[in-house]
Amino acid sequence: MVEIGGRPILWHIMKIYAAHGINDFIICPVTRGYLIKEYDTMTGGRLKRITDHVRGEDAFCFTYGDGLSNVDVGAAIRFHRERGTLATVTAVRPPGRFGALDVENHRITGFREKPDGDGGWINGGFFVLSPGVMDYIAGDLMTWEREPLEALARDGQLSAYTHTGFWQPMDTLRDKVHLEELWQSGAAPWKCW
Repeated sequence: MVEIGGRPILWHIMKIYAAHGINDFIICPVTRGYLIKEYDTMTGGRLKRITDHVRGEDAFCFTYGDGLSNVDVGAAIRFHRERGTLATVTAVRPPGRFGALDVENHRITGFREKPDGDGGWINGGFFVLSPGVMDYIAGDLMTWEREPLEALARDGQLSAYTHTGFWQPMDTLRDKVHLEELWQSGAAPWKCW
């Protein structure tokens, strides 16, 4: 429930989806984190618990509650349907945290201010899933990012919708401050409504 611009980040995420015509939401919160160790659910378990709500759908969206993006959700859904896999993850390149030096023969030849990460693609959330993914989740203690995603990839059932636009997690206070500054500037890249 951390706020950006006086609204919980969850509100911002829901507004992104609503701007793409998705207005029905199921919230699967982690509450009382200490209970996770006492038989609460992990990310896969929380996803599995919504099975009855998505049965009969050809696809549904799923994301975490800690990142903002200007991803074209409609295009991701179309991509998912075209690929015909059970799962599609939005692949992003994380923003760089530090400036980079160009070094040749031990001499600095240039500077690059905060380039994109190390060039690798990462899981940016903003999934499009078919209900068949539920068969890959054994129960409450299963972490979505481990066994289910690994098995889907191994079975050729995981596609990557690559997004090169804005994406920013909110994992640290620095991330929160950055997102707040973007919001206060009046030009927040994720504000598509």
